[in-house]
Amino acid sequence: MSQPIFNYDEVSDTLYVSFAPGEQATGIELTPHILLRFNKQERRAVGLTFLEYSLLAQKTDMGPRSFPLTGLAELPEDLQEIVLEILQRPPVNELLLLSSYTPSISETIPITLLQAIH
Repeated sequence: MSQPIFNYDEVSDTLYVSFAPGEQATGIELTPHILLRFNKQERRAVGLTFLEYSLLAQKTDMGPRSFPLTGLAELPEDLQEIVLEILQRPPVNELLLLSSYTPSISETIPITLLQAIH
């Protein structure tokens, strides 16, 4: 796999990361600020878009910001499985760290945080 291509638009504060430039892909909203484009048949990431990137990358007094993957709940179960699989593999897991928040014994909310991009 080739190196990802990073394009930052300062005016809109948007970071585009392409793993397969020009390839057709399905897009889903992981959070209101993070979009995943992927090849559904091959279960492979094509790219990521980070809206309001400076907010996502900003550290807090207690460490990096985490964001709930609210978009997953809106997907059919089979698509949730594909997306979670993609999020846990390179190249996506090199940019997004996947974790979970468990507010109760019966509820688990997947969350993510942006890894440092060099």
